[in-house]
Amino acid sequence: MFYFQKLFFSAIILFSAIYSNAQDRITGRTFATRSEIIGEKGMVATSHPLATQIGLEILKKGGTATDAAIAANAALGLMEPTGCGIGGDLFAMVWDAETNSLYGINGSGRSPRLLTNDYFISNRIDKIPSFGPLPVSVPGCVDAWFELHQKFGKMPMEQILKPAIDYAEEGFPVTELISHYWKLSLNHFRQYPNVEETFSINGKAPEKGDIFKNPDLAGTYRLIAEQGREAFYNGPIAKAIVNYIQGQGGFLSEEDFSLHNSEWVEPIPVNYRGYTVWELPPNGQGITAQIMLNILEGFEFSPDEFGTARHLHLVNEAKKLAFEDRARFIADPDFSKLPLDKLLSKEYARQRKAMIDSTSAGAYTPGIENHSETIYLTVADQWGNMVSLIQSNYRGMGSGMVPPGLGFMLQNRGELFSLNPGDANEYAPGKRPFHTIIPAFVTRDKTPWLSFGVMGGDFQPQGHVQIIMNLIDFEMNLQEAGDAPRFSHSGGSTPTGTRTKTRGEIHVEKGIPYETVRALMQMGHTVTFDLGGYGGFQGIIYDKERGVYIGASESRKDGQAAGY
Repeated sequence: MFYFQKLFFSAIILFSAIYSNAQDRITGRTFATRSEIIGEKGMVATSHPLATQIGLEILKKGGTATDAAIAANAALGLMEPTGCGIGGDLFAMVWDAETNSLYGINGSGRSPRLLTNDYFISNRIDKIPSFGPLPVSVPGCVDAWFELHQKFGKMPMEQILKPAIDYAEEGFPVTELISHYWKLSLNHFRQYPNVEETFSINGKAPEKGDIFKNPDLAGTYRLIAEQGREAFYNGPIAKAIVNYIQGQGGFLSEEDFSLHNSEWVEPIPVNYRGYTVWELPPNGQGITAQIMLNILEGFEFSPDEFGTARHLHLVNEAKKLAFEDRARFIADPDFSKLPLDKLLSKEYARQRKAMIDSTSAGAYTPGIENHSETIYLTVADQWGNMVSLIQSNYRGMGSGMVPPGLGFMLQNRGELFSLNPGDANEYAPGKRPFHTIIPAFVTRDKTPWLSFGVMGGDFQPQGHVQIIMNLIDFEMNLQEAGDAPRFSHSGGSTPTGTRTKTRGEIHVEKGIPYETVRALMQMGHTVTFDLGGYGGFQGIIYDKERGVYIGASESRKDGQAAGY
């Protein structure tokens, strides 16, 4: 009998070791994978360790947070082409210590001026395709680099881009998760010209640890470093892109490139329990997170409620409400007037909160009638400047369109337009599409507190809310806030034209207790698992009292936070 009891308890212990946390930490929450990183003079957090090291070296050599952010972004375009690159767009917020102010830049590109709605109608296309030449819009990343650099940079661009150029020429070791997504992407995109030549090693995707080189991208970066943004928008790079896209049946023109410009915008503040949460205005979806937070502020949460059915139920109901407004209103403000004051008012939040049944899953419509792989990085420097930057091609590598000799793939953000007549996000020539990528920033008492972002398409506003709640409501530290078990909700109306009133589905990571799952099901929720749909987090906190930066990079990605 004793033998069988011993065997039974051994099995229980083994089961717990496999299916619960993989480590026994002496301090903090048991789900945290490590301690936070702390540095006094600078901090960099990115989704790739080598990119983090590049950013840190730029800081140590006297570069600003903006210099380091550009250098790290260029490295990620080489080392993580499954999520970003100069064929895509960029959004960023910069805390400038000299002016004690937060600045925002919208570096998203516009649709081809030669592509009109008549094309879609005459070809009976009711949804812009995900891949090929039609969803390609003007890449805005490079112009945003130079705008940021002109305003907040210090080092010459040649020095900023040199580390990425060197790695592109000499090679770098591919990391585990990126290798996984690289294989999936190459298998899908090898049907398109130049993809295999650019992104494979002898026809195969690089394995973990393989040394990968991209001499074409090195040449493109070198041209940009030497000739500036003009090389990309009015020079040989623009010509190469246009010739290739038009040869594939697309519509981008040299005029589209020459007319492109980023836009400096004012970040939008919303107060959440004494903290000011900043997001960029549309065409990005940042206000969706703020609408959710406004609704959730009407509920009280105790620190020990994390992961309970009440926690998940209320957050997902707030998400469903906010995403209906997202689908109805978020679009290029140059083409559509948005009722931002109404959507972000506390009174509107109270009205929407009143629709939530605390014991039952709901399905909702917008509250006002109207008359997704990415990379995120954040950097802080010795002068108190902080950068929150997000950059992406959309759908992993992008459209499949790789112009010959340039070393990068073009984005497919144009897929996110609606073709429904009258929609705010309806396609139009020269228009910026609805955008999923959103950087975030939080201040407290008019001083910087947190620069952070969560990658992951539609999950991003949900991720922002979960990080904020983990830190403020559930009193986690920064690493714990990123490592904590996540959940997401899918279903409902979309900015691309889908209109549906549905309860959708809640997806949970295994760290969410079964008791919570069971209670959610009893409320009428459909609860499932998801494979990798919970984004990726990087963050930096400024501890004003101690004068140090605290950095974190979560375990779901290959990333690293490092300071000095």
